[in-house]
Amino acid sequence: MAVRCSGCGRSYDDERFAFGRTLSCACGHRVAATPPAAARDVRPPRFAVDAMLGRLARWLRVLGIDATWTADVADADLVRQALDEERWLLTRDRALAEEWSVPRIHLVASGRPLEQLREILDAFRLRGDVRLFARCSRCNAPIEPLPLERAAPHVPTRVLARNERFWRCPGCGRIYWEGTHVDRMRRTLARLLGPV
Repeated sequence: MAVRCSGCGRSYDDERFAFGRTLSCACGHRVAATPPAAARDVRPPRFAVDAMLGRLARWLRVLGIDATWTADVADADLVRQALDEERWLLTRDRALAEEWSVPRIHLVASGRPLEQLREILDAFRLRGDVRLFARCSRCNAPIEPLPLERAAPHVPTRVLARNERFWRCPGCGRIYWEGTHVDRMRRTLARLLGPV
């Protein structure tokens, strides 16, 4: 089946438009196979975060918000993941937003990670969905409580002396506890967002 350019009538093979890809015709018009389908409202929303927004992805995870991120993901793979998993695609790449016609895409305005975080929290009304430190900041999996006796062989002695509660990521195995880094993060978030 052919897709025609609305500007000049040139015909393109529809296989070129897989997963919502668009292309720029020689006449200057943008060509897409079909308009993007209406997106089902998934609540709370989940995100597929572009490679250039790694710090934003980490902060979203700190807030317990489902945000996948990979350092070297190709645009086509990121779009496919967003479509397959019903995720909002977050990017600062205007070319990506123009090249792919997908139902859930948010072009992030700010270049600063904490301002980006505030932007996403406000744009998607997520403040009520915040669950601090509920996800692994490294791999995005929900973390689980880890009994002290199971944590003990894997954490420094000084950490054991000051902490009674531990959590483990079932995805990557990372162990978490509330250290001074947690206090710093809480203060940073409080300055940015108010009490969380």
